Amino acid sequence: MVEKVREYMYKNDRLFELLGASIVDMKEGYAKVEMVVKEEHLNAAKVCHGGILFSLADLAFALASNSHGKLALAIEVSITYMKATFEGEKLIAEAKEVNLGNRTATYLMEVRNSKDELIALAKGTVYRIDKEFPPTS
Repeated sequence: MVEKVREYMYKNDRLFELLGASIVDMKEGYAKVEMVVKEEHLNAAKVCHGGILFSLADLAFALASNSHGKLALAIEVSITYMKATFEGEKLIAEAKEVNLGNRTATYLMEVRNSKDELIALAKGTVYRIDKEFPPTS
């Protein structure tokens, strides 16, 4: 099931292409994605925009939370930014399941650079809908 979700998400979630992100690893309740900060990801201060960091963490979150084959949609996400990151730096976002219930599940996401420095820390909760994912039709 995990491989089906991985393939479907990578093909159909356009944020992968927009960010230039790729899936490094994925299993039930876990996902790791990475990208390189490009000029178009910078804010006016010439550092990586917080929205880009959030989006990368959100991709890992989406993969991990849907990995069980049941549609999961975010109902709450919060993020704390720890350190600035710049053009050319590789970012790795990792999502880990900390609680899996029948209707909700909670995940912790870390965004780190290639030096393993913590760039951002996020927590997200999903509502799990009684609907197969990915869709069969």
